[in-house]
Amino acid sequence: EVGHYDGAYKVSQGLLKEFGEKRVIDTPIAEAGFAGVGIGAAMTGLRPVIEFMTWNFSFVAFDQIISNAAKTYSMSGGTVKVPIVFRGPNGAAAQVAAQHSHSVDPFYTNIPGVWVAIPSTPRDAKGLLKTAIRMDDPVIFLEGETLYNLSGEVPDEEELIPFGKARIGREGDGCTIVAWGRPYHTAMQAAEKLAKEHGLECEVVDPRTLRPLDEDAILESVRKTHRCVVVHEHWPYGGPGAEIVDLVQREAFDDLDAPVLRVGSLDVPMPYATNLEKLVLPTVERIEAAVRNVAYL
Repeated sequence: EVGHYDGAYKVSQGLLKEFGEKRVIDTPIAEAGFAGVGIGAAMTGLRPVIEFMTWNFSFVAFDQIISNAAKTYSMSGGTVKVPIVFRGPNGAAAQVAAQHSHSVDPFYTNIPGVWVAIPSTPRDAKGLLKTAIRMDDPVIFLEGETLYNLSGEVPDEEELIPFGKARIGREGDGCTIVAWGRPYHTAMQAAEKLAKEHGLECEVVDPRTLRPLDEDAILESVRKTHRCVVVHEHWPYGGPGAEIVDLVQREAFDDLDAPVLRVGSLDVPMPYATNLEKLVLPTVERIEAAVRNVAYL
């Protein structure tokens, strides 16, 4: 659907008209097939961008991504590069139920050999994607499905946002909140509410990429605030949220005044009903409660 239909979410709108059918290619709905074709093309010198209509469907292509894209450079002794970008919407949308609502960050951050980017703003989406296409390694590019309607300033001039460089979305000294993707915006709302109602100024750190992770930015913030809450959309068991908690307690233990807490999706498959879906995802109220806990408010 990337070509004649302009993309399921119109992300590739206009590309077919501008670049033609030799560069913008509609394929059968066969994720293992078109992922494999893209990996082969990357091995022979092209730089394919492969779209999954939703990252949930990438599970069908797991073997291609993990066994071939991620491992070929290492297994070839560095002689075969795989410069490919896999991109598409990640996480829950609205009433798309359990099989279309996975936040796949934990799966792909667990794999050495791929980079993982997850932009939270339009500017980051453009700048990180331009960087991803220029990289010589496979990139997992996770776009929040509900963020496609988000508007924001994007510079007209060339801007390549480097991987492994976090962005401070809000400065403060009361508590560090680390969040990415859609939960970043929920965390920002919670931070504004905490400042208004409790006078607690939280610093919100958006990693922008999870592999590589800007450990220095997170630790610098925690050493300033002495408290940390990690907010993510994936399930609570394992994943990059747990890795960040481990990083903070390991490298900034003496700077902490409270345990590091996490706010994620509840440990259940995503319900279809709107009211239950809202209960499962991270909320302003749950983030606020976690911050108040570590701040002893």
